[in-house]
Amino acid sequence: MKLAFIIDPISKLDPTHDSSVAIMEAAQILGHEIWITYLPQLSIVDGKAYGHLQSVTLKPVKLVDNHWIAEDNWYHLHDSQFLPLEAFDGVFMRKDPPVTISYLYATYILDLIDPDKTKVINSPQGIRGANEKIYALNFSSVIPDTIVTQSKSVIADFLEAKNQAVIKPLGGKAGEGILFLEKGDRNFNSLIEISTKQGQEPVMVQQYLPAAKEGDKRIILVNGKPLGAVNRIPTGKEFRGNMAVGGRVAKTEITPQDLKICDAVAPKLIDDGLTFVGIDVIGGYLTEVNVTSPTGIREIDRLDGVSLGKETIKSLF
Repeated sequence: MKLAFIIDPISKLDPTHDSSVAIMEAAQILGHEIWITYLPQLSIVDGKAYGHLQSVTLKPVKLVDNHWIAEDNWYHLHDSQFLPLEAFDGVFMRKDPPVTISYLYATYILDLIDPDKTKVINSPQGIRGANEKIYALNFSSVIPDTIVTQSKSVIADFLEAKNQAVIKPLGGKAGEGILFLEKGDRNFNSLIEISTKQGQEPVMVQQYLPAAKEGDKRIILVNGKPLGAVNRIPTGKEFRGNMAVGGRVAKTEITPQDLKICDAVAPKLIDDGLTFVGIDVIGGYLTEVNVTSPTGIREIDRLDGVSLGKETIKSLF
């Protein structure tokens, strides 16, 4: 098969951590052609989605002393070609958030790919309809108490009732901009003003879950089925467990409650064309549904001795 990946600049990716690289590498090992492109290289010509793409040859990372090691020149790019995206068996939309105007325009370009010829992962319509924070509200039976608002008074009332809360920007990633709120904090007004951009943008506010100290579990779902999980545990004085802010990773299990959450979200994920998803679970509650470029594969592979990249390709195609 020929597979195309829309990613961030490959020179900026960390092959020992990045899940896009892990999937590309696994697909190559399975005998498939790997091509890459970037958002500015997409076009519409004669009503079809096109892109300037380059085939890439990867040197797989190696596990040494329980750490992934990559060679200095871990990828080799071949000459660029201007090709219809329908020339590929699959197109992976793996550009990292934030979901900017340019990102949204790219999803409209991907809409023009004939799904009978090429599988797009994830569905461009599904990505547009699934803000990674708000989408979790579709599953009210498995999420903590949550509001979305830009009103300071509404947030104040919520905090008064809950004592502690977490405020999240709707377009953030990797824990960026997440704040801990506590009743009586003299910085409350300033925190809300900064987070909502003076009341101009809504934010998500969730009841703080004390179990967050024990970790924020990332579960990878493909076609609605859990393939693996990793726990991300806050370190030092940091309350966030995200790997990007220093959270340490630990081996974990998928519990019966986790499976209940997966069962709750799977039908809608499938209906919305969200075939590769990372959900976040804290203390048995779903907190986020990540649909743009979920990470965690390298960590799960290292801790569990598996290859989620290979399992993903085999499950999707």
